[in-house]
Amino acid sequence: MEEKIRDLLEKSITDAGYVLDEVFYGKEDNVNTLRLVIDKKGYINVGDCVKVNEIVNPILDEADPISESYVLDVCSKEKGSDEDGQ
Repeated sequence: MEEKIRDLLEKSITDAGYVLDEVFYGKEDNVNTLRLVIDKKGYINVGDCVKVNEIVNPILDEADPISESYVLDVCSKEKGSDEDGQ
């Protein structure tokens, strides 16, 4: 599943100036979670996470690669376990 999602999103994320460092899909606290860990030269801030979220949401909505409901979490490499890179 992760590789399929990476293939779907990586070019758009890279074109926006970011690196898709990690894709995780699984249960966290009994909630299906899709986590995209992003990086770039310099620091990632919340605005970067929001920007990538806005890029990937329409792609995920159109392709619909995950049939069940899930939470999308875009975060920075340094804050991989925190919600929205905060």
